Amino acid sequence: MLVAAAVSPCPPLLVPEVAAGAAPELDAARRASSDAVGLLAAARPDLLLVVGPSDGEGGGAYPPGSGGSFRGFGVDTAVRLGHGRGGGRELPPSLAVGAWLLTRAHWAACPVEGLAVEDALTAAECAAAGRAAAGRAGRVALLVMGDGSACRTLKAPGYLDERAADFDREAARALGSADTAALGALDATLARELKAAGRAPWQVLAGAAEDGGLQGRLLFDDAPYGVGYMVAAWS
Repeated sequence: MLVAAAVSPCPPLLVPEVAAGAAPELDAARRASSDAVGLLAAARPDLLLVVGPSDGEGGGAYPPGSGGSFRGFGVDTAVRLGHGRGGGRELPPSLAVGAWLLTRAHWAACPVEGLAVEDALTAAECAAAGRAAAGRAGRVALLVMGDGSACRTLKAPGYLDERAADFDREAARALGSADTAALGALDATLARELKAAGRAPWQVLAGAAEDGGLQGRLLFDDAPYGVGYMVAAWS
């Protein structure tokens, strides 16, 4: 059963060492994400599952202790999903950022596992994955990593798309109000065109929470670098 969730953006720039001189520009998002993670422990979960977009090399599960790094971004910083023996695969960037947030929070409340979600999954497939995740333990918490559109400004990674602001506005509203139906209704094709990598992880959350009666709160909503970043806490 899902008892709590935190939603965070997942750019590697959230890690100050990666952002370097630009780190202060994401201070507010970083603080909000840390606050959301801090609220998870209060729910006393038996299992924390970090959910995020895959890196294009296939999704799937990552056992406790799975490791990742930011070497691909020029920083020799290694992270792990809690404690355990891990596996043979390195964490994709989204889960590595989640692991960094947990390390920053000194997470020790329960075991941690990872789930990388492929963008090709439909809303129904994401919801089914979410229901399966919620049934993994008596009390399950999710740390859901994902960005909104990358098309909010002319200098955004995906250039300016007039549809991006409305997409992000609806996603932020749904995340802030724990509206699982609205999250499930996000258009996968539109999300792909807007480079919104959070769509599939958010729909996993929607499936996990559809029977939970959780309440949501939006902690952050902005578009630095032209990318929609939202932080929310569900409890």
